[in-house]
Amino acid sequence: MSKITPRTLSGFMELLPAEQMKLERMMSALRESYASYGFTPLDTPAIEAAEVLLAKGGGETEKQIYRFRKGDNDLALRFDLTVPLAKYVAAHYAELCFPFRRYQIGKVYRGERAQRGRFREFYQADIDIVGDGKLDVLNEAEIPAIIYDTFTRLGLKRFKIRVNNRKLLNGFYAMNGMSEKAGEIMRVVDKLDKIGPHKVKELLIDEVKMLPTKSENVLDFMAICGTNAEVIERLEQYRGMDAVFDRGLDELITVTRYLQDFGVPEENFAIDLTIARGLDYYTGTVYETTMTEHPEIGSICSGGRYDNLAEYYTDRQLPGVGISIGLTRLFYVLGEQGMLSDELVTAPCDALVIPMTEDLSHAVGAAAALRAGGVRTQLYTEKKKFKARMSYADKLGVPFVVLVGEDEIAEGVVSLKNMRSGEQVKLTGAAAADAIRAEMAERSSRAVIQEK
Repeated sequence: MSKITPRTLSGFMELLPAEQMKLERMMSALRESYASYGFTPLDTPAIEAAEVLLAKGGGETEKQIYRFRKGDNDLALRFDLTVPLAKYVAAHYAELCFPFRRYQIGKVYRGERAQRGRFREFYQADIDIVGDGKLDVLNEAEIPAIIYDTFTRLGLKRFKIRVNNRKLLNGFYAMNGMSEKAGEIMRVVDKLDKIGPHKVKELLIDEVKMLPTKSENVLDFMAICGTNAEVIERLEQYRGMDAVFDRGLDELITVTRYLQDFGVPEENFAIDLTIARGLDYYTGTVYETTMTEHPEIGSICSGGRYDNLAEYYTDRQLPGVGISIGLTRLFYVLGEQGMLSDELVTAPCDALVIPMTEDLSHAVGAAAALRAGGVRTQLYTEKKKFKARMSYADKLGVPFVVLVGEDEIAEGVVSLKNMRSGEQVKLTGAAAADAIRAEMAERSSRAVIQEK
């Protein structure tokens, strides 16, 4: 019988055990960070009715979605975690407590061209705060504070959260007679980092059909920079020219002030007027986060404020603010940059119990006692030579091996071998558990990401 060659589809990431453990550690750190701010975990189906996922419809979304039929049902794989959240909040409105704070880490699917660092199946890690009718602007400051805390926990230090406000931009375009083209302008300006001001100016003239002087006004406004205080001072010169601009400026000032109160250093956040976010549903504060040493990677976390999350499912006004981390892509580029720590324990257990006698009863008991003592423990039962057993432990990267032989049984102890130092001592089962836990606590406290 001919064999089928095992293969993984292009654009789908499949990791070896050690790398999978590193990804799991990243997800665990994210969950801990999000939970510490009072966010509840949420999981929504990967498959939804196509009409639910495509309520907004059109554009790139419809081109990229994985859609199929099962019997009479028109189904689709979710392409992000925001649309399922909107559906969830609309469906369970009466049962939820607002503001509703949720985090979700899950796979999403997009049928786009697979390329280096871009996947068709990938994890997103989202947080959102959804209000009922209203949502205070303070939430728009807390979100980037959570970004800062989360990336710091992961081990990143050299990153910058860039903040802007869509009202500010809409007001600027209105005072310059460009309101009708504001959406098109923002989509083009959002490409400034990728293609530069000269190319953006060409696109504004050729595609948006702006006069050269108008395009220069836009680029001059976007070029306002300096410290956060200096940028705000420059923006104050426009106050009074447009009411929407003034509201956006007030919100930006509030977010900037509270970010300091949340303990975010100014070196990690900056007002950046070029940040617009391409999606139309952002209505207030917007964010993009980049690694300062690796700007070529692009945004590693983005999001913003929206006025009506679930407008396609309900007439209720449900404003919100949130961010999304493209976790698979971030993990990939960190691995490429050699920034995933080699110090992490990636073995499936902390201790491997190796019986040295025919009767396995004492080894089984030792393994059970270690697990009861809070140690992740695996029992080795294969009938192989001692060298092969130790080689197995070494290949797995197991931190400790616990040997149970005739001498240990007679003395009521186990032999505990530290695989990193080579040290081997005889200890009671309880003392061995204490020793393993102490070392593992120290090693597990190390960050997932190690900046160079």
